[in-house]
Order: sequence, then structure tokens, then C-alpha cells
Amino acid sequence: MSNPSCLTIVRTLEDMQQHRSQWTSQGQRVALVPTMGNLHEGHFSLVKLARERADRVVVSIFVNPLQFAQGEDFEHYPRTLEQDTLALTLLGVDLVFAPDASVIYPDSLSMANEVAQTTTIVAPPSLAGILCGANRPGHFTGVTTIVGKLFHLVEPDMAIFGQKDYQQVAIIRQMVKDLNWSIEVITAPTTRAPDGLALSSRNQYLTNKQRFVAPRIYQTLLSMADRLMDGERNFVKLVKQATEALKSSGFGQIDYIDIRHPDTLRPSLATDQRWVLLMAARLGNTRLIDNLVVEADGLS
Repeated sequence: MSNPSCLTIVRTLEDMQQHRSQWTSQGQRVALVPTMGNLHEGHFSLVKLARERADRVVVSIFVNPLQFAQGEDFEHYPRTLEQDTLALTLLGVDLVFAPDASVIYPDSLSMANEVAQTTTIVAPPSLAGILCGANRPGHFTGVTTIVGKLFHLVEPDMAIFGQKDYQQVAIIRQMVKDLNWSIEVITAPTTRAPDGLALSSRNQYLTNKQRFVAPRIYQTLLSMADRLMDGERNFVKLVKQATEALKSSGFGQIDYIDIRHPDTLRPSLATDQRWVLLMAARLGNTRLIDNLVVEADGLS
């Protein structure tokens, strides 16, 4: 593990590449943990996994305008660089890459709804049109573009992502395969609060009353999993029951509840023995997502 006093913050491409060249010359393996900052225990679990797997750990902190649709919370997304870097120092991170938008998107406007018109983008695979992609058009174009840029600039040997963003990880895996990058994409388990709520930077938007209701999304996933393991294969019925359960708990708009194959994200078949249950629903103005991988003989 690195000396906690040695964390470096870099903001330019040249400085990032200089550090990477030095590590390469020393034969060191580099892990990247991409984030938008406002870090919590979920992010820290990714960092800890990276520390176990690599010689050097880079955490990127960049609130990416390209993955926010017009009307979403880009302008209000918390920027907490000072407290983030303090926490990362204690975790033994080697380098924080915290560029300005003008560095990542040169000659482009910085507003969320304008960048896509003025910069080259990385078009994601067909997986981007379902689930969250159907409800947030253009979101995954922003994700694949920034991750592609970070992969190019940091040149990591591995990158660590959380299972909470299940569809995002599937898309990034496909992008790495399609573009022939020799980068290992590692998925870390979802980190949860004691009541089961998946940790997210957006949880802080919840009121006290909403925070009390929010764990129902995970409880509903567990209930669906129990039914599947008991032999239920009427997926339409399961989705309908889950939708009713969330709405009766106080959730408003249900973006989707779906049962998919965990490897391909194709719609599940009655003959499948493994599934991923995925949900996105809103409490007030806060959009919560979660998922659970299930096997016929238990949770995985």
C-alpha cells in the first residue's frame, strides 16, 4: 500500500501522462477508479479493491456534463474535492486526476445540453437503448465518452466499477471488447446502508421521510428473488407485483422494473437459471436505481 502522505492531485493531461509514464517504466500495474466526486463508502470500497489489485491507484474526479440530460442536476451536483481528497489520502490513493471541463472537452461548451453538439463522442453499443438508456436518452453516450477519454489518458491496466450501475458496467465491458483495449474491467459488489439502501451520492437529496421509504426498493428486489427461487416464472406477474409494492410504499414514477439475463441483458427466458433484477424509481425528485443477481439456487 502507498504511503498515505504521498497522494498527488493533477489537473492537466501532461501531468497525468508524466506520472503514468514513470509508473510504466517501473513495471507497475495501475488501477483507475472513475468517479464524479462527492465520495462515500461505496466509492471507498472500490478504492480498497483497487489497492488490493494494483501497484498504483488513480481516482478520477470529474462531474461530466455530457452524461446529464437537460433539466437534470448537473449544476447542483455536489463538488466536494477537498473532503474527497482527504479521504482518499487516508486510503492510500496515489493520484487524483481532477481536470476542468475545458481540459476534457477542449473548445467545447461546458453546459450539459451543449457539449454533445461540439465534441467527438464515443457511441455506446445497443445495450445503451434499454433500461436506464430508454429513460435517460444520451446518458450512456456521456458515460462511454468520458470513460473512453479516461482510459486513453490514464492507460490503466484495470478499472473498478460498482455493481449498482449494472447496465453501465455491461456497456463499458462491451466497449472495451469492441475497441480492443487490454483493460480488465472489475465489478465490485454494491455497498449498502444497514437497512439495505444502495449507497449513492444522490441519496443526500432524500428528505427524512423519503429516506425511510427508500430501502423498499431493495426489499422489493429480495421479494422478487424469493419468488424466482421458489419457481415462479411468470415475469410479467412478478414485475406487476413489484410495481404495485413500490407505488404503495410511496414511490412515484417507476422508470422500469425488469428481469434480464445477467451476462447479456437480453430479456429473461423461462428456461434461464440466472437472472438480474433491475429497478429504477423516483422518490420525489430523486431517482434511485438498484439491482440483484439471482440464481435458481440462491443469490450470487
